[in-house]
Amino acid sequence: MRFVLAILAFAAAAVMVGFGIAQRTVFLDPDKVTLGTVVDNQAEYIVLQPEALAAHEGKQTITVSGGDTVFLSYGRTADVVSWIGEEPYVSVGYDAEAGDFTSEVVVAEPVDDTNATPPAEEPVEPTAEAEAEDAEPVIVPAGSDLWLDEFTGDRTVTTTVDVPEGIAVLLASSEGEPAPGRISVTWPLDNATPWAGPLIAGGAFLFLVGAGLVIWGVVGHRRSRGPRRNLPKGPKGKLMRAPRPSRASRGLPSGSSGHRSLGQARRIALLPVLLVPALALSACSADYWPDLSAAPETTAATTPPATPGEGDGGEASDDRPAVTPAVTVPQMERIMRRVAVFTTEVDESRDAERLTERFTGPALEARQANYKIRGVNADHPKLPAIPAAPLTLTLPQQASGWPRTVLTIAQNSDDETVAPTALVLQQETPRDNYKILYATALVPDADVPEVAPASIGAPPINPEFKGLVMPTGQVATAYADVLLKGSESEFAEFFDTANDPILAQLGPEGQQAIAADLPETADIAFSNAVGDSPTVALATNDSGALVTVSLTQTEKVTPNDGGTIGFEAGAPGAALSGFDEKSAKGVQREIGIQLMFYVPAIGSDEQIRLLGWSESLIGASEVP
Repeated sequence: MRFVLAILAFAAAAVMVGFGIAQRTVFLDPDKVTLGTVVDNQAEYIVLQPEALAAHEGKQTITVSGGDTVFLSYGRTADVVSWIGEEPYVSVGYDAEAGDFTSEVVVAEPVDDTNATPPAEEPVEPTAEAEAEDAEPVIVPAGSDLWLDEFTGDRTVTTTVDVPEGIAVLLASSEGEPAPGRISVTWPLDNATPWAGPLIAGGAFLFLVGAGLVIWGVVGHRRSRGPRRNLPKGPKGKLMRAPRPSRASRGLPSGSSGHRSLGQARRIALLPVLLVPALALSACSADYWPDLSAAPETTAATTPPATPGEGDGGEASDDRPAVTPAVTVPQMERIMRRVAVFTTEVDESRDAERLTERFTGPALEARQANYKIRGVNADHPKLPAIPAAPLTLTLPQQASGWPRTVLTIAQNSDDETVAPTALVLQQETPRDNYKILYATALVPDADVPEVAPASIGAPPINPEFKGLVMPTGQVATAYADVLLKGSESEFAEFFDTANDPILAQLGPEGQQAIAADLPETADIAFSNAVGDSPTVALATNDSGALVTVSLTQTEKVTPNDGGTIGFEAGAPGAALSGFDEKSAKGVQREIGIQLMFYVPAIGSDEQIRLLGWSESLIGASEVP
């Protein structure tokens, strides 16, 4: 019976091991699927739509080739289409029924000029020079701040991404060249065989059981030697010993023994034991076993659209466009690295014209004036550098269009004693990069209120919104009066003047100190005006707002004895104005002040609190 059971165990083991191995060999499914297409159209841009990227689950390995230069970037679909604008492009989608990519040319709708009457003039053949002047410069997408990431290569680019829903890929080449048209996307397939491991292991176990049954049966059979017989008895009643058979009759070769034969049988029986570890090792991969853990969530950064009306007290409406945060955190980190490198370069070269690529408004005025002063006086200090990382706060505006605004706070990783820098960046159009509008240093122990995560963003606050202790559109005017009059200002009660570090420097106390340093033959007058830059206000979690504004403080020095007065030799005012003479009219300086406030919600017992500020000389001249 034991031999019968052993045969059954061996048969079952062979079936289980064979089927387990077959699952990993002849029955194994492919580990990836690839879709490809060739776009013959000569369009300058190709857009790989979200449905094409989501044709199968998993990470996408994109390979693009064609042309000398291949550019690949990905971003939110609306951003990609907005960047392309009115240019025609090829849209690559996915046909689920056919299981293949599709492509179509998308052309922006032309402007309706049916009512316009063309002039009845004979056409004039344009010259080559005129065509060159009228032709719009070709703009390549490389380096745009809209992209979540981008790649450039010679002739071919291959990259693996894991993009969430709503992300499109933009393909382009060098200026004026058609986009690379050979595209393939590969997705990994789950070809795990969760029962291969159990089958192989179970077959190995049954093999061991069968081997054990065989050994047990052989040992038991040798011990029994069959049934005992009644042997004749000899004298005195003793059993007679049967004659011992010869070695030849027992089937043993000369010089061997039964013990040696038994040892060989045991070694043969040990062979299955030696095979078991090999079979077990062959099934060590995780693909061989059932996965009992929960399915992991995707780690790709997503930017879910905010609910219309969310955060501004309005009701959600299906007619309102969905809004999304202007940037993601990884996107902002890439932008800040570019801005920091750019600022370091232009600060060193004092290239005021190039500075406009990344600066605008008060931040631009401050640096351009600094460059001009340093061009005359090399010992004049530079303005603080723009740190790239770490970003301790990123608050993008919830935006459905342009312009877009982002507020971020960057810590100086090289010197922790330097105050963090609060920056407000704006992007005017899809093809513009973000430019620094405001750059302020946080005040010591600045208590920045909690804000929404970057994946949600903050809605902009209307300048006339009445839900704050003061409408954001009035903050700059009110603080200009406080800075000029101090506690005598009618608006002083709205501001936390006790913890305001700049009142002592630019307020009445600082103004008196400046007046005391002047000779008795000169008078000084101070005036504050709201800057021309827009007020930026973003909502906080407690229904308050972070508000950034600019002021211009003018110091006008005039002689009071009928004499003349001028800037001191080598002073920043003289270097900036180029006026090194004496004037009977007097001279004046303009101080640009950038400010960031926290404005609490109406009903709060808090006051408007200064969070960051910076001041620099932006103008100097003779009094007109």
